[in-house]
Amino acid sequence: MRFKLQSIALILVFPLLLVGAADCHAKKKMYRWVDENGNVYFSDQVPPDQVQHERETLNEKARVLDRVEKAKSAEELERQKRLEALRKEQEKIIAKQAANDKVLLATYRSLDDLNRALENKLALMDGEKRVIQGNIQRFEQQLLQQQQQAANHERNAQKVPQKLLDDITSTRQQIDLVKQELGRHELKRQTVEKEFRADIARFQFLTQDYAGGGKTGQVDQALNNSNNELGLFVCQDAAQCEKAWKVAGQFVYQYATTGRDVETDKLVMTAAPFNDDDLSLSVSKLDKDGGQQLFLDIRCKASNIGNELCAGEKAQAIRRGFAAYIQQQLTSQQ
Repeated sequence: MRFKLQSIALILVFPLLLVGAADCHAKKKMYRWVDENGNVYFSDQVPPDQVQHERETLNEKARVLDRVEKAKSAEELERQKRLEALRKEQEKIIAKQAANDKVLLATYRSLDDLNRALENKLALMDGEKRVIQGNIQRFEQQLLQQQQQAANHERNAQKVPQKLLDDITSTRQQIDLVKQELGRHELKRQTVEKEFRADIARFQFLTQDYAGGGKTGQVDQALNNSNNELGLFVCQDAAQCEKAWKVAGQFVYQYATTGRDVETDKLVMTAAPFNDDDLSLSVSKLDKDGGQQLFLDIRCKASNIGNELCAGEKAQAIRRGFAAYIQQQLTSQQ
């Protein structure tokens, strides 16, 4: 009788254990991944030899709970490092140019102001030059007198005093030093004039096509021109930026002469330039002031021809056309 009771108890308990085990199994997480051969796997455990693959965690209804990205190789990690460095440099370019433009527009109200400032600066430096030239003439006159004194001693068959000889040597050294100062001053003047001419051209570019609107309108126009020259497209919102990003990728592949290299949700870049006439393009999606911007960068081969290419009109025209191209494509999609 005892055996039967035990048997009956086992019969009653065993189904409960099965139900509990099934319930416990149902609550276990499942993983789904695809190996390098395209085979799809489902399991409640990921074998050690499969952890390098991207995998998804699924609940009992096969809904994705989270996702673990594929493990990056050493080459991919190095590439990621290079891309991050590239984006940081791009952000520095934007920030530096924006700061310079802001100072320029805040300092001068018009081209006349800039031209007057240049004239005043050059007039001041020309005055400094005359002072230096006067010092040279004074030392040359002093040297002439010293040489005449030495000549008088020689005509009278007298030994030239050592002090006079030392004075002659010192005066010649002074003349050389002052002439070097004059040379440095000339270079400085050329640099100042070149920088002012560049500022004048920059100011004119930033404020071109401006008509009325007060200071605010001038600044807005300057900012727009500056962005175009930089190859910068400022998104109005996230939705527009998503569309613009696809268009930007098309632009990169259309104008680059090198093949595809990197394509992520933050960076599209073609391969590094190999030939002197290669143009490698990249566009980055940058977070800035609560919004997003798309920045186009152009790379050329590190050679004399390559440097001239990147600084030339062809590269600059591509950069200036970037924002306009995106805006035109977005408008046509509406």
